[in-house]
Amino acid sequence: MSEPAVALRPMTAGGEVVEDYRHVSLSLRTHPVAFLREDLKRRRMVTCLEAMEARDRRWVEIAGVVLVRQRPGSAKGVMFITLEDESGVANLVVWPNVFEKNRRTILSAGMIAVYGRVQREGEVVHLVAQRLTNLSAELASVGERDGEFPLPHGRGDEVHHGSTPGPRGSPPKGLKTRDIYIRDLHLDTIKVKTRDFR
Repeated sequence: MSEPAVALRPMTAGGEVVEDYRHVSLSLRTHPVAFLREDLKRRRMVTCLEAMEARDRRWVEIAGVVLVRQRPGSAKGVMFITLEDESGVANLVVWPNVFEKNRRTILSAGMIAVYGRVQREGEVVHLVAQRLTNLSAELASVGERDGEFPLPHGRGDEVHHGSTPGPRGSPPKGLKTRDIYIRDLHLDTIKVKTRDFR
């Protein structure tokens, strides 16, 4: 049985990470925030590790994927959030008045930027949030970021070996695989399952 060769557009490294998150909710490849690091640096945001190693009472801005949101009943309305980027995690403290001003961002964003002051007490380090920004749109762009992900040159990877297309030839002009767009389907976005305790 003879089947035509299929010419797929190579996936970007960001696209590979998005697919990992879609299927197993994590990736052993590059962290999603690493694809955004240059943009975040231009906005003067530091990594989570740099923030957690900063001196007490220093003002910093960080960005990361939301892992955990906690609002224990015994905390008098204080919310604790854990963010993650490619360098590690950062623990946030969000006072009730800041929570009320940023309720929608805090409860719905998959990735947030936080401007706040470092608070150190011995080995315990928190970032006390003053301003929070929803970066979910930037997180959604990860699938289009970076160069191509290098594929192994196995038997099925005929394009790298210089073979010609199958009997049907190339796809019609203007039509490319993976260009399917269905509104509200959001296949190319990273969804991180957060652990929310309220």
